[in-house]
Order: sequence, then structure tokens, then C-alpha cells
Amino acid sequence: MAEEKKAEGAVLAPGEVVTCVVEQIMPYGAFVRIKSGQRAMIHISELSHSFVKKVEDILTLNQEVQARVIKIDEKGRIDLSLKKMEAPRPAPSSRGAFTAAAPEDPRDSFEKKLSNYLKQSEAKIADLNSKMNNSRAAKKRGKPAK
Repeated sequence: MAEEKKAEGAVLAPGEVVTCVVEQIMPYGAFVRIKSGQRAMIHISELSHSFVKKVEDILTLNQEVQARVIKIDEKGRIDLSLKKMEAPRPAPSSRGAFTAAAPEDPRDSFEKKLSNYLKQSEAKIADLNSKMNNSRAAKKRGKPAK
């Protein structure tokens, strides 16, 4: 029986597109039945490029979907992805309408973020230090002289 499962699993390979029907919906994903009769799972993180709060927002029971095989483990379990079937959406940009004119270097963006973070951190630390020093000075002034 284990040999039969391995033989069935060998038919599929990562990257293949399969048609399947949703059999069971769980909080972490959906179990589907592939047309070949094999059972597979689509994890909630593989449903869409955008955030998915509930699996039911994307899939319904007995819905027929096409998915891409992303992994078959040593036990013969098949992992599928709907996300790999669609093109990734471009990330929203904060620069407005002029983003298409000059492509942004990701390292440049990281450097800017890091620089801003360091500036903000230093400002917060300086602010906290000044507050601490002021409160210590007030306590010293408030003490009666001996």
C-alpha cells in the first residue's frame, strides 16, 4: 500500500499545475482532492499574495481550483499553492506618480530606512536622558539640607 502511494506521488512533480476540489477547510489552510485521487493541502500563506485572514475568504467547499505543486515531502504529502498561479502584485510606493520613471534600488531604500531609524532612535534616547537628568536634578533640589 505504501508503494502504491509513492507510485501515485511520483506522477506529480513540483511546478506542475493540477486541478483539484476543496474537500475540507481548516483555520490554517484547505485540504483538496486532486483529479488523480490524491489528497493535498494548500496552506493559508499560499492562497494569495495579499493578506488572508480566513481561508473562507478565498475558498469554499466543493470549489474547483487550479493550483501549482510546490512540494512533495518524503512521506508523499503534497503541498499546493494558488499564490504561485498568479503574478505577484507590485508593492505600493510612497513616492507617488513618479515611481515608474526611476526604478528604486532596494539597497538604497534599506539604507534610507536604516538612517532614519538611527536618527529617530538617537533623538528618543537623548530625550529620555534629558528627562532622566531633569528628574534627578529635581529630586536633589527637593531634598532638605542637613
